Amino acid sequence: MALNVVIMAAGKGTRMKSALPKVLHRLAGRSLVQHVLDAASPLKALRTVVITGHGADAVEGALGASGAVFARQMPQLGTGHAVQQAVPALDKTADTTVVLNGDVPLIRTSTAASLAAACGGVHLALLTIELADPTGYGRIVRGPAGQVLGIVEHKDASDAQRDIREIYTGILAAPTQALVRWVAALKNDNVQKEYYLTDIVAMAVAEGVKVVAAQPASDTEVLGVNSPVQLADLERRYQHERAEALMEAGVRLADPARLDVRGELLCGADVEIDVNCVFEGCVTLADGVRIGANCVIRNAQIAAGAVIHPFTHIDGEAAGVKVGPGALVGPFARLRPGADLGAEVHIGNFVEVKNSTLAAGAKANHLAYLGDADVGERVNYGAGSITANYDGANKHRTLIGADAHIGSNCVLVAPVTIGSGATIGGGSTIAKDAPANQLTLARARQVSLPGWTRPKKSPPKG
Repeated sequence: MALNVVIMAAGKGTRMKSALPKVLHRLAGRSLVQHVLDAASPLKALRTVVITGHGADAVEGALGASGAVFARQMPQLGTGHAVQQAVPALDKTADTTVVLNGDVPLIRTSTAASLAAACGGVHLALLTIELADPTGYGRIVRGPAGQVLGIVEHKDASDAQRDIREIYTGILAAPTQALVRWVAALKNDNVQKEYYLTDIVAMAVAEGVKVVAAQPASDTEVLGVNSPVQLADLERRYQHERAEALMEAGVRLADPARLDVRGELLCGADVEIDVNCVFEGCVTLADGVRIGANCVIRNAQIAAGAVIHPFTHIDGEAAGVKVGPGALVGPFARLRPGADLGAEVHIGNFVEVKNSTLAAGAKANHLAYLGDADVGERVNYGAGSITANYDGANKHRTLIGADAHIGSNCVLVAPVTIGSGATIGGGSTIAKDAPANQLTLARARQVSLPGWTRPKKSPPKG
């Protein structure tokens, strides 16, 4: 079926009390409107039109790479007026146009697809649901035979109509040509002097077009965000669903209520995740991985049997981070973009690794920095040692051969090569290549001065 998708994203969001446009507020690491675009993407619409208004430049800038086209609604005169602005951008060859809301982020692709199928290019299909408290929503008015006759907005509803629990979610699918005709005929003769998209229901009924209803799997799919409280509620609902899916796949979560997945988390068998962990971007945890409490992991591949101890921060950004099988990382370690750890590598407390490879069995267990380095197998990298990789203008690499031993508190001034099996004496500053299998020292001779006394404070004057 050929589709258009229209996403309404023009509202100000006054109750958010924020300068940021409402649809750009984030849920699970993505903007509200990006969630909607991602849900719509598998529908393969001929044209996706995002209607912007308040903060239009910011919204369009954030979504510029999405492939959507934009229609501006200035001023904002209601939902019908919004769709009127989208009409010129629609692909008129599409049988059906699906209208979604940019502040209703958790709509599922399957629900949108079912709604489009219910329309079939022939019927007007409304997404409806029954709520225990329908306050604020437009009510579905049905005839004696249960047929949909219209929608009345909450602010325009009578007391009897406000008792109706079936509500219109703001999401519909309509035959494209009919939708174009209907929105052109909308009037603003209501309390708010706005053009309501819901008025097209009465037009469809008058034309003999069948109005059908479809329902989502749960109310979570159709809840909108109008305040920070509602945003926080949806965040918890989303994370609860992610946690349940992970546990059903075999992941052991110490507490599913204390997990945040803000991207894609792929887990193998027998993965264990402790409390208060945050996963962002794309993270892969292979079989038997254990993640300690209070870790933040972004854009990383962690191989089988690796253990990430508590309070570790891994941020691969675009380059990614790789942790090899059986590696031990943390606690309080930091892996930055381009860190690539081999099998059985140990990265201990307060060790930072950036743009560096560590071959199998290498260890940096305490208070160290490795930047722009290639570290060979079984290297022992001492506490307090650093690679001085930046000369103020350019980065340079340090090469450390297999089985080398770097003593504590050393500075390796790049570019420099430490030969295989070399030993660097503690406290050395190494600015020249160190030969293999030899002890290299670069520090001042120790001197003791007899008769020296420590300076004393002068007595107070007066």
